[in-house]
Amino acid sequence: DTKVTQRPRHVVTAKEQKAKMDCVPIKGHGYVYWYHKKLEEELKFLFYLQNGEIIQKAEEINERFSAQCPENSPCALEIQSTESGDAGLYFCASSKATVSNVSPS
Repeated sequence: DTKVTQRPRHVVTAKEQKAKMDCVPIKGHGYVYWYHKKLEEELKFLFYLQNGEIIQKAEEINERFSAQCPENSPCALEIQSTESGDAGLYFCASSKATVSNVSPS
């Protein structure tokens, strides 16, 4: 595979419902990143995982958000109880290597 695949393309939930998005990284990539983009705001870093383990997460991420990358399964971003502020676009990216420090803005 030569691209990252995200599923589903759209998630619509009522407030306080669970939302789950899957990400299949490029084959051979051990680093996965999740980002959130709200309308008219900058792209915000959420999670950085290396070989399935969460290495870093944004300070403002609360316990409603979780990320995982089980071996031989798609990576996933889950929101346990959605709120209106969670609306926006969610992006997954992958790489073979990473910079020495991921700095959330």
